Amino acid sequence: MRKQAAKKLPLAPDPRFNDKLVTRFVNNVMEQGKKSIAYKIFYDAVDKVSQMTGENGYEVWRKALTNVTPGVEVRSRRIGGATFQIPAEVRPDRKISLSIKWLVRYAGERNGKSMADKLANEIVAASKGEGAAFKKKEDTHRMAEANKAFSHFRI
Repeated sequence: MRKQAAKKLPLAPDPRFNDKLVTRFVNNVMEQGKKSIAYKIFYDAVDKVSQMTGENGYEVWRKALTNVTPGVEVRSRRIGGATFQIPAEVRPDRKISLSIKWLVRYAGERNGKSMADKLANEIVAASKGEGAAFKKKEDTHRMAEANKAFSHFRI
C-alpha cells in the first residue's frame, strides 16, 4: 500500500496564451509524444474558431470547456449482489479532465479534413451548447438525475 498520494508534476504554461489549461488540453490532443504537432493542431483550431465566430478564439474555447464541464456523474457500486449507478459530485480536478477528454474525443469522431478543423467545429458547437461533447454532459446529468433514488448509497 502507498504511504502517500503521488505528487502532481507542475505543468508549464503554453507559449502563446501563457495558460496551464492550454498545456493540459494539448497533452490530451497529443499522440505518440508529438507535442509540437499537438500545439500546432490546437493553435490552428483556435485561429479557425476566431475566423468562424469573429470573436477571440481563446475565449470561445474557454466558454466551450465550461459548457462541457459536468457537475455530477454516476459511479457503479455493488451492494447486496446488485450493481447500482450512484450519482456523485465530480471533483474539481476531474471536472476539467472529463471536459477536456470529451472535447478531444468527440472532435476526433467528427467528419472533416484535419484534426484542427474537427476540433474547431467541436469547440464552436460546444460554446453554443450543441455538439457531441455537450450532449455527453447532458446525458451524464440526466443519468445522475434518473438514479437520484440511490444517492443514499453514497460512499
